[in-house]
Amino acid sequence: MASLLQPLTSLSLPPSPPIPPSSSSSTTTTTTTATAATSAFPINLRTSERRRLRTTSKSYTWASGLPKRSLVLRSTLDEVSVLDPPPPPPEDSKAELLSCLKLKLLSAVSGLNRGLAASEDDLQKADAAAKELEGAGGPVDLSINLNKLQGRWKLIYSSAFSSRTLGGSRPGPPIGRLLPITLGQVFQRIDIVSKDFDNIVELQLGAPWPLPPIELTATLAHKFELIGNSSVRIAFEKTTVTASGNLSQLPPLEVPRIPDALRPPSSNTRSGEFEVTYLDADTRITRGDRSELRVFVIA
Repeated sequence: MASLLQPLTSLSLPPSPPIPPSSSSSTTTTTTTATAATSAFPINLRTSERRRLRTTSKSYTWASGLPKRSLVLRSTLDEVSVLDPPPPPPEDSKAELLSCLKLKLLSAVSGLNRGLAASEDDLQKADAAAKELEGAGGPVDLSINLNKLQGRWKLIYSSAFSSRTLGGSRPGPPIGRLLPITLGQVFQRIDIVSKDFDNIVELQLGAPWPLPPIELTATLAHKFELIGNSSVRIAFEKTTVTASGNLSQLPPLEVPRIPDALRPPSSNTRSGEFEVTYLDADTRITRGDRSELRVFVIA
């Protein structure tokens, strides 16, 4: 019997779970913990800053099912909102903007016969559309992008042609009933290696019936040089006229230059300057030394 009771006496009962504190003691413990945690902050905090301390309660459960409270103190002193600058527009967005502005400019100058049929209102609309494209494209630096000038460019608009003369803002033969001259296509051929800068003008001269009109091409040869980052100076060399159509077998004719002594004092047709205000792979805008706006597209 004693041997049967001995194992029972050797058994040890597990300790009883701790008694949960009463609400009053829990409140006292919470207050003491909060006071101790608050005292960990610098003494020189102002009262308004201490009031901004927020106390967050987080509860978890013991194995016995009784809740226990813990305190987490967070300060809002370091909560500073910083506004980042807006990111720059992506290249795709700028390309789309330039494409829309180029279309707007082409629409403004279309139907104006290169400016020969432009009214004062048409001139203002074209100038405003060109300024929008120039502003969006930014400044032109030909010292870096000189290769973009290379090629054959077609003139689609010139504000000076509204003067109804072939010379634009410079002296030139009038277009109208006095002379049966029809202006054809106008091109600029630029070679950045040889520095050649040729203005090529297609003309059609009326002839008495029943003769067909005479088709001519005048090439005004120049040499160019850069002035600064975006300006170009051209120096005139010679004018060559070639016939096409039925007279294409005729040799080219070099037009003699007017002697300097016979030129008006105010005329200077040997040289000129213009600024390239917009330039990309297929569109070019220039503004001349006489406030002439020209728009070119690659041919």
